[in-house]
Amino acid sequence: MTTTPDRYLRQNELIPPLQLNKVKVSVIGIGAIGRQIALQLASLGSRHVQLIDFDTIEPTNITTQGYLQEDLDREKVKVTADQMRKIDPSIEVSTIVDRYRPQQKLGEVIFCCVDSISSRSAIWKSVKDQCLFWCDGRMLGEVIRILVVNDHQSKVHYPTTLFPQADAQNGSCTSQSTIYAASIAAGLMIHQYARWLRGIKIDFDVSLNLLASELTSVS
Repeated sequence: MTTTPDRYLRQNELIPPLQLNKVKVSVIGIGAIGRQIALQLASLGSRHVQLIDFDTIEPTNITTQGYLQEDLDREKVKVTADQMRKIDPSIEVSTIVDRYRPQQKLGEVIFCCVDSISSRSAIWKSVKDQCLFWCDGRMLGEVIRILVVNDHQSKVHYPTTLFPQADAQNGSCTSQSTIYAASIAAGLMIHQYARWLRGIKIDFDVSLNLLASELTSVS
């Protein structure tokens, strides 16, 4: 087997390895967006990643979340962890086959990729004073919204987006979904993470309507 110690050479100036190695990342929800986040973290060279999800793989997850036919009925966190290790065998991946619970110890960086506003709100209330970087990815069809919290301004803004579930747009991330929209959403989230690692000001509220070709951001 050919070894490539310089496998990250082309991205080292974009993704500083020293900063990357310092943090533990938790991904909550390994569905459409969460799975893409996890795989991209492995490709970036993240050293410590935690995956949290209670779900198993269904047929519709193959087309919308990037799983394989052979993965059916397996736990999402286990399958994704295996794939991450195939990208980088040295990565430390821990898995929790469960919903998020307050007693779980999370990393300093959290990617929240759950389906409902009520779940986001509950998780945020539990971890808001512990994490250094919080990124929430939302998607319905071809409409994507990325919300980041890493300073006082974004911490004040984020709770205003946690409207009651009854006021949310009909549907969830699982009701209308495509692999390309999930991949774009994950890329936007990882981009903000990379900016944070480099000490560059982030955009804490990004919306992208793919069908209308409209992009808006607040920084």
